[in-house]
Amino acid sequence: MTMKQKLWGGRFSKPTDPRVERFTSSIAVDHRLAAYDVQGSIAHAKMLGHCGIISRTESAALVRALSRILRQIDRGAWRPDLSAEDVHTQIQQQVTRLAGTAARKLHTARSRNDQVSLDLRLYCRDAVEGLTSLIRDAQRALVSLGQANQGVVIPGYTHLQRAQPVLLAHHLLAYVEMLDRDAERLQDSRKRIDVLPLGSGALAGTSLPIDRAYVAKLLGFSRVSANSMDAVSDRDFALELVSVLANLGVHLSRLSEDLILWTTEEFGIAALDDAFATGSSLMPQKKNPDVLELIRGQAGFVIGQLTAFLAMLKGLPLAYNRDLQWDKRFVFEACEASAGALEVLAPLVRSIRIRARRARQLLEHDTLCATDLAEYLVRRGVAFADAHRIVGQVVAFAEGRHARLGALRLSELQRFSPRFGRDALAVLDAERSVNRKQSAGSTNPRQVAQALVGWTRKLKRA
Repeated sequence: MTMKQKLWGGRFSKPTDPRVERFTSSIAVDHRLAAYDVQGSIAHAKMLGHCGIISRTESAALVRALSRILRQIDRGAWRPDLSAEDVHTQIQQQVTRLAGTAARKLHTARSRNDQVSLDLRLYCRDAVEGLTSLIRDAQRALVSLGQANQGVVIPGYTHLQRAQPVLLAHHLLAYVEMLDRDAERLQDSRKRIDVLPLGSGALAGTSLPIDRAYVAKLLGFSRVSANSMDAVSDRDFALELVSVLANLGVHLSRLSEDLILWTTEEFGIAALDDAFATGSSLMPQKKNPDVLELIRGQAGFVIGQLTAFLAMLKGLPLAYNRDLQWDKRFVFEACEASAGALEVLAPLVRSIRIRARRARQLLEHDTLCATDLAEYLVRRGVAFADAHRIVGQVVAFAEGRHARLGALRLSELQRFSPRFGRDALAVLDAERSVNRKQSAGSTNPRQVAQALVGWTRKLKRA
């Protein structure tokens, strides 16, 4: 590439060292911005003609050439030229071939600094909408699985120890809530993305009579940036997006871990469909949850993009610095990884088969209802602290005799408290336990059924 082919080559008398060319080239990454670069350039060319900075004939020629390139991109016929410095240079070269001398005026009143910020904002805006849609589909899959298994009670766990009975649907809805917060955060991040940086120039603006509001309207931005130095150096909007995706990755990882546990023989609550499992190259009996393990592992990758992004930004002075070339890698890889995980997660969840019989077997450990036994005493006037201690002693007594709580005689219970009546042991039933719950947001079947209906309606509208 000659100096004349570079957007910045006029000041230089020697060609760039090939090693520098290789090291500084970004087109292998930023080719993803091609459509956005063209869209921004179309709006910019229209504005230049609208304001009389270039002739309307030149503006129309530029728009025709750019529209032709955009159609090429849209039908998948555009290919990145790895010999070009970046995507902006390649598109400028294509415009030159198509529009001739008018192409030399396209870069009027803009810098690559505000141009690349615009392209990245356009990319992030679309990414937010695409990722939100994928999150909604994952939520629908979880709600559907819960609806299909509304009566299934499973052990709920704390510290990975059996704690209290809960409805399977209640457990799944916990992840629906988490994912909803992720979707809300994505949509909220759009407010910071929705700022037009174009027109800021390299850092100080321009002396030419441009109309930034006109460009903002063409590109669908609600406002223009207020400070040209901030506009070209700001990557908060992209950092926020990656941060939201790191949080999403944590939630997907936690869900994957639960599903991995549930599909083990030790838990056996769920079974993966063969289409979403893999085997072992050595052990023919294996059915491995590799998809879920990859999603779980991928969370660390997205967190790594966020950490690297933060570290890259922390020492940058105003205004633009070439370090910011790395921002796109962090954003693209975080977005693509998150989208890939969500795309496979939703059908995987829909294909899961719940093993209700095995879930019932896990509920035979009636210490799951120990809290119900303590609350039984509370209803009979015993202070909770005392009830907690009494039931703890009962559990220890039963364990010492290798007996279930339900196998104890009334006389044995009354050694620990005379408040135990003949109906005490009736509380040691998992289904009765969930039905007794009264607090808002609990695992009570009536409340869970209402939540499932509510989420189904909400997600139909989403």
